[in-house]
Amino acid sequence: MTITQPRAVASEVIPVIDLAAHLRGDEAATVECARQVRDALQQVGFFFIVNHGVDWSLVEDVYEQARRFHALDDDTKNALKMSEHNTGYVGFLQGRSNASKLDTAKKPNLNAAFFMKRDLPDGHPAARNQWPPEAAIPGYRAALVRWFDTMEAFGKRMLALYALALDLPADFFDEMFVDGEITQRLSHYPAVDPDVDQWGLAPHTDGGFMTLLAANDVPGLWIRPDGHDWMAAPAIDRSFLVNSGDMLRRWTNDRFLSTEHRVLNESGTDRYAIPFFHSPHRDTVVECLPTCCGPDDPPRYPPVVYGEYLRWFMSRNYHGNDDPAAP
Repeated sequence: MTITQPRAVASEVIPVIDLAAHLRGDEAATVECARQVRDALQQVGFFFIVNHGVDWSLVEDVYEQARRFHALDDDTKNALKMSEHNTGYVGFLQGRSNASKLDTAKKPNLNAAFFMKRDLPDGHPAARNQWPPEAAIPGYRAALVRWFDTMEAFGKRMLALYALALDLPADFFDEMFVDGEITQRLSHYPAVDPDVDQWGLAPHTDGGFMTLLAANDVPGLWIRPDGHDWMAAPAIDRSFLVNSGDMLRRWTNDRFLSTEHRVLNESGTDRYAIPFFHSPHRDTVVECLPTCCGPDDPPRYPPVVYGEYLRWFMSRNYHGNDDPAAP
């Protein structure tokens, strides 16, 4: 299957935000970055960030860890089958994304993935991660924990920009993201020929607050902002592509977008991706933000506890539950 070429150039649509001055503590730069975040999430639902302060050698290392993990034998990987905690392994052709309004196919996705959350010591009553044996892939767990801690800190640094973009105090979201519901996914898209209406990852929107996706040398990601046809996401060296999800759209009363995207690996080689999903604590009550509603714009959604919403989202996409009713 060959994708129709995009009608617009994504690099002309997706904004690029430079965080260098903001991270140096320049207050004027922080205000300007927040404005750019607001405009991007209201108009596109995606933006790039550059000069973000993340050591790129860590990015390169976690891509290598993804390659190492997915090269393990099937028995080792299948022993880590995704649990009720939504951690572990989803094998090739075992995952799916529910169809969008315009893409009705529900064929299995052409990818495999490993999911992890915040790591706790083995035997801890709240431990949820599943790990391959250390002897099978030495250093894997340690590398992913180091990466997870780096990305969690990075995501928290972004929260002030989101708050200011919504005319809220800079620390508005901070307490809600203490021990937040955060997930790292290591995806593998093999070089295979898709069936008609079959994708590496079918058209979908993300379910949470913020997704951070490190730049990828192998293309395959496509997005469809409002008012545009599908367009291939450009490659910007050492950048992160950031998008908002359904929960943030709900929280902002549809002010911020949750934009459809999909993946199809037509490169002829293996493609790996390492999206990082950053959302608030499971007990957070998500209700319309005070700056996103008023007498002429009442809340469109009832309050919901984030953990309840997350259970519905994961069950719908990874556990075969076709119930369309969201909480």
